Amino acid sequence: MRRLKSVAAAAFVLAFAGQAEARPLRVMSLDQCADQYVLALAPDADLALSPRADDADSWMKDAAAGRRRIRPTLEAAVGFQPDVVVRYWGGEPRLLAALERRGTRVVTIRDAADLNAVRDVVRTVSEGLGQASRGRAMVARFDQQLSRIAPRPKGSALYLTAGGFTAGPGTLIGAILAAAGYANLAASPGFAAVSVERIALQPPSLFVLGFFDQIRSDWRGPGRHPVVRRAAEGRTAARLPAAALSCPAWFAADAAAILADAR
Repeated sequence: MRRLKSVAAAAFVLAFAGQAEARPLRVMSLDQCADQYVLALAPDADLALSPRADDADSWMKDAAAGRRRIRPTLEAAVGFQPDVVVRYWGGEPRLLAALERRGTRVVTIRDAADLNAVRDVVRTVSEGLGQASRGRAMVARFDQQLSRIAPRPKGSALYLTAGGFTAGPGTLIGAILAAAGYANLAASPGFAAVSVERIALQPPSLFVLGFFDQIRSDWRGPGRHPVVRRAAEGRTAARLPAAALSCPAWFAADAAAILADAR
């Protein structure tokens, strides 16, 4: 399957070789996660980023400065005429159907439930952009960063967002906790809500807080409740920035490093 993807990517690059001599490859990003990938993997392309490319929870917000940003609509796509479109969740059905009819290459970022899946996403997107070598280099840096994390147990912790959600096995957050040496107190697979009452009655020994740096986000969420705030005092292993958690991407290694260095 990977060989077929590589052949398809090579054919895609050859198909655009003639026009690439006249102008850079045109890449349109339909959402903030896609922005991260195209900025990192195809910085020399003619990019059209989403309106959220430089938001505070964007890992590549500095690289987005001065770049074109357009709304992810059919009208914008018709005006920009992209060669490649990259998306995670963005793009209405009408837009995606129109792009397919026009023969535009659409590269979709898949969800990643573990670190191996992150590697696969990087490879897929880099090949789709004709940047397989940059993708390999990114995976190598990702692995190198993870290899520097000291593999020693750091206790059990509950991941909690400002909105009051946690992440159990089968999630990228769960994989990040494990890579940093923490046992995950969320036993149920996937994502789940955590009640204030549960934390009041059974406060975890350690918290790993996520998305709390977004002051205006979920400002009345369960994670910001006074009871939770008191329970987390002196028990917070780390606060992971939203920018490290907003996308299934290579900076999951940075999140693991932040956690590993916290204790």
